[in-house]
Amino acid sequence: MRSPRSTALRIGPFRVGLVLLALAVALSVSPAEASGGLNGKAPGAAAVGPDRPRRPAYVPKIRHVFVINIENKGYDETFGPGTASPYLAGKLRRKGVLLNSHYATAHNSLPNYLAQISGQAPNLQTQADCHTFSRFHRTGRRAPGQAVGTGCVYPRSVRTLPRQMTHAGLTWRGYMQQMRQPCVHPRIGRRDTTQLATPGHNYAVRHNPFMYFRSIISHHAYCRRHVRPLHDLRVDLRHRRTTRNLSYITPDLCQDGHDATCANGEKGGLRQVDRFLKRWVPRILSSPAFKRNGMLIITADESDNAVVDSSACCDERSGPNVAQAGILGPGGGKVGALVISRFTRHNTWSTTPYNHYSLLASLEEIFRLPKIGMAKVHGLPVFGIDVYNNGWWHR
Repeated sequence: MRSPRSTALRIGPFRVGLVLLALAVALSVSPAEASGGLNGKAPGAAAVGPDRPRRPAYVPKIRHVFVINIENKGYDETFGPGTASPYLAGKLRRKGVLLNSHYATAHNSLPNYLAQISGQAPNLQTQADCHTFSRFHRTGRRAPGQAVGTGCVYPRSVRTLPRQMTHAGLTWRGYMQQMRQPCVHPRIGRRDTTQLATPGHNYAVRHNPFMYFRSIISHHAYCRRHVRPLHDLRVDLRHRRTTRNLSYITPDLCQDGHDATCANGEKGGLRQVDRFLKRWVPRILSSPAFKRNGMLIITADESDNAVVDSSACCDERSGPNVAQAGILGPGGGKVGALVISRFTRHNTWSTTPYNHYSLLASLEEIFRLPKIGMAKVHGLPVFGIDVYNNGWWHR
């Protein structure tokens, strides 16, 4: 397997406290964040500690990452000839590097989102999108960092990227379109009523991976501070100090392309994806944080369906809880990913095989965090100079 380090570049802190508390309320951030993060540093700065790995030489000093997931779209449908998403596949594609061999890691949707923030491979319940919001019953552990058992909401001991970031003094938020208030999820043991959209409600809990970890949802104030309705992003983008190091953005069931016909009767699919991206991507790209040291990643959770495409890359393992991550195959199909940054060259591409575990591992390298879960698999490709291919930054 090729290492991304050698992959060829491809063209194609009595008054001060009150002020900080008031600022924290006004900005909906914690007092620790308002004072400059949990380790006394600015929200955009990485804390220094003996347990923090060094940033690899091939990784630029990216401080703000934005991740957008669309739904159920294979690479050829999104980026191929005749695409119904000319804004994404045309105008935006020309702004960055297209990863044309980026793969989903499972079917159905939920385990792909979980892979991106925890490196947990699917189990039978997450593979079926957790129609019941059940507690995860762990029966054991298995390398690399896998919780063995059944159920949906993982115990506090299961490591996640968000908690890693908090412990390192870094900031994050999940932004969920049509989530009516912060941190919305069913009660544990109850049925998830957001599996199907209605004309007035298109938020899907299964597309909000933060809700499936007790380390996040059991701390109510923490969860409400970090998992917010999408409209908060507009305010947060105004200043670098209010833009989180990681902004994880989930469109609703209509505008993520999931529904072929939206619940309100509008046409769905990639047309709605373009509509969403035309509204939000220019705001991201023009934000002070992005322009200084940001990176935007747009990908899809999985390819269209398990029968058509359960392909995988990178010697992907299914994990200890299911025989096949893709139900009928090893993975979740080829979805592609577009990376836009001043550290990437316009209108280029990489054919290096990546997947959602690679994405997690790459984010951990950017933020100088230890790799967790399946992101620790030896030989897993991580973003290298084929992605950070605007050569001026490492001269």
